[in-house]
Amino acid sequence: MHRRHLLQGTALLLAALLCGCAGLATGLFGNQLVFTAPQLQGYLDKRFPRDYDKLGGLVTLTVLHPRLSIPQDGDRLRLDFDVGVGTLGHASRAPSGHIAIASGLRFDPQTRGLHLDAPTLEQADVPALGGALGGSGRELVNRWLADYARDEPVYRFDQGLWQRLEARRIGATTIEHGQVVVHLD
Repeated sequence: MHRRHLLQGTALLLAALLCGCAGLATGLFGNQLVFTAPQLQGYLDKRFPRDYDKLGGLVTLTVLHPRLSIPQDGDRLRLDFDVGVGTLGHASRAPSGHIAIASGLRFDPQTRGLHLDAPTLEQADVPALGGALGGSGRELVNRWLADYARDEPVYRFDQGLWQRLEARRIGATTIEHGQVVVHLD
C-alpha cells in the first residue's frame, strides 16, 4: 500500500515537472514572454552576412558575424558586427572593421518581431572608411542602422508562438537581468 502511494506521488510530481518544462521551452511565463541572448543570437546567425547598398550603389556595406550580448545590470543590449566595405556594387565579404551598437528593443506587429529601439553607435573602427569613423563613414553606418532598426527584426516570433499569443495584447518590451522581456497585457 505504501509503495503504491509512493508511485502515485512520484507520477504526479513527474507530470507537474513536465508541465512546468513545457512553458519553459517557449519562455512564456504568465504575463511575460522571456527571451535569452542565445535565442536572439540563433536568429541573427541565420540572417547574416548581409549586403546593404548605400549612396546609390557607390558603396556596399557588408555586415557580418553578429554578436549579441545582454548585460545583467543594463537596460540595453549590445550588438557587435564585423563589417566589410565594397565599392561600385561589389560587396566585400572580408571583414575590414568593427562596429558596436547599444539599443533597447520594441515589438513590431507588422513583422511580428523585436526591432532595435533608439540604437546608438557605441564604437566604430573601419579602416576602409578612414579608421575611427567621422563624417561620411559615420553617416553611412547611421543610415544603415536607421534602416535596419526600422525594417529588420533582431528576432521574429515563429508561427507556433504567434498563434499562442493571438488572444493577448503585447505591451512593453524591456531588457531586465540579462534577458529580453515582452510584457503581455
